[in-house]
Order: sequence, then structure tokens, then C-alpha cells
Amino acid sequence: MNKKPIIIAHRGASGYRPEHTLAAYELAINFGADYIEPDLVSTQDGVLIARHENEISETTNVAKQPEFAQRRTTKIIDGESKTGWFTEDFTLAEIKTLRAKERIPQLRQQNTIYDDLWEIPTLQEIIDLAKNYSTKLGRNIGIYPETKHPTYFRSINLDLEEPLLATLDYQAENTPIFIQSFEVSNLQYLAQKTHLPLVQLINLTGQPFDFVVSGDIRKYTDLVTISGLEEIAKYAQAIGIHKDILVPKDSENKLLSPTSVVQNAHAAGLQVHIWTFRNEDYFLPLDFQGNPQGEYELFFSLGVDGVFSDFSDTALSVRDRY
Repeated sequence: MNKKPIIIAHRGASGYRPEHTLAAYELAINFGADYIEPDLVSTQDGVLIARHENEISETTNVAKQPEFAQRRTTKIIDGESKTGWFTEDFTLAEIKTLRAKERIPQLRQQNTIYDDLWEIPTLQEIIDLAKNYSTKLGRNIGIYPETKHPTYFRSINLDLEEPLLATLDYQAENTPIFIQSFEVSNLQYLAQKTHLPLVQLINLTGQPFDFVVSGDIRKYTDLVTISGLEEIAKYAQAIGIHKDILVPKDSENKLLSPTSVVQNAHAAGLQVHIWTFRNEDYFLPLDFQGNPQGEYELFFSLGVDGVFSDFSDTALSVRDRY
């Protein structure tokens, strides 16, 4: 392997702290992660904040705040009906009164001791954290933001792309940056607006939502064909793929033979970043129960260029043996 794969802290060190908090990002940086990854959604006043979804009842204490009870509503987000509280119905000042909580307490009970401690960070606060630690530690800590539901946000006049570029603003000339999206058209738009590297996210099933809207019949599986990868390479520098696309699993959760996606992507000039690595047996294939390190070893041996991990420390302990 010519270059060690990058370790991307998936929503921060989210195996140890509630995701998308400054505390989670800070811990991941201290572990040694190369990049921290915020999912970005918009407030009512157009400020980008880090949440896994724009519906925030699973990741904040909003349901306990009586002053916001009347904001509970049902919306169609990317074709799915969602009921709860949505970031676009709150100003940043109101968002800042909320506190984060563990998203999967049934699996990460230990993280619930941090519930209701930390604010919802803005993209700017995350950039500031990375820059401060880059100076403090003497190494460049990258930012790897994802635009969440860009077609939906554009439909309500809260485009994500312009504020994202304005906030990044090339202010961190030495800061490594990737911008990622599960949609295609917003990456193609960004490719016309910035020289920052772009990442086409590819899920195991379904299709990009902008394809649904435009009537494009292609699925995510079509994007990982040789011709699909060549098309992606016209506007993006990397793919971020579900790891089961690279090494499929059978009906018993056992690994099958690897596909040729890494080789084909590299041939098209694309880097390959894969997601998501987690230590809990619930998320591991049968082959690696109790041995998350083995899963990293397998994927590193296939020549991937980066991994998204909830446990940056585990990822780094394996990577640094290479």
C-alpha cells in the first residue's frame, strides 16, 4: 500500500460521545483521526449545523422542551413521512437552547451519561475547533462535511451549497476538505463552484433522491459499474460507499468474496472511502464478531483509501500497523 488510508471520524468519536457534538469531534481529534465528519442541515435562518437528520427528536432533548411542543409536525423528507421537530423550523438561537443526546442508547448505554450536556454545533464552530487543534497539535485536521437532503432544503429555499462554500471560504488553506453527498446534481453544481474535492456517496440500495425527483431511473448499483464510476469521475474525486458493496454478505451475515469496485474506481481515477466501521457485534459480520480489528484488516488489504469509523482509536490502531 503506497499511502495509508485516512481515518474519518464518523460524526466524531460517536462510539464514545453523543454524535455531532464538539466533545465527540474533540475526542476523535485527540485519538488521532485525520478528518472529522459533520452531517449538515440548515436552521430557519440559514445557518449550517451538525445533525444526522433535520428531524432532531432522536438526537436532542427537543421533545422535553414545552416551549417547542407546538413545533412538532409531520413532513415528507425524501419521500418518507417523518414526524417530529425539524431544524428548518428553528432559528439558530433556538437550536442553541437544545442539548444533544445519544442517538442509539439501546446499543450505547454508556454514552447516555452525556445526554443534555452539549450544544448543537455550527459548521463554523467545527471548523474553528479543527483549526485550533491543528495549530495546537502541529498537524492538519481535515473537515469532511456531508450535505443532507439537499433537494429538500432547496425546495424550501434553504440551499445548503452556497452557505457551505461561504463558510469554508477557503479560510483554511491548509485544512484538508472533502464535501460529500448522496445526491448527484448538487455535487455537479459544487464542481462548477469550487476546486475542493467532492465525494459521491453510494448506498447499498435505492437511488439518489434527486434522481427520484428528475425521473432518472438509475439506482446506486448503477453508479458502481465501470461506466458509472467513469461518469462520477467527471465531477468528483472519490466515492464513499457502503462496505457491503465492496464485500457483500450472505443471508447469514457471513462475508462473501470481494467485488472489483476498488480496482474499477481506482482505474477511473477515484479514491474509495468506505462506511461505517463500528465495534459493536450488532454491526459486525459473523466473521468478525468480537474482532472489529479483523474487519479493518480485511478492508485495508483491499486497498481502500479511507474509512469512516465511530471508533477512530480502533481504526488507527490497525492502520498504524501497516
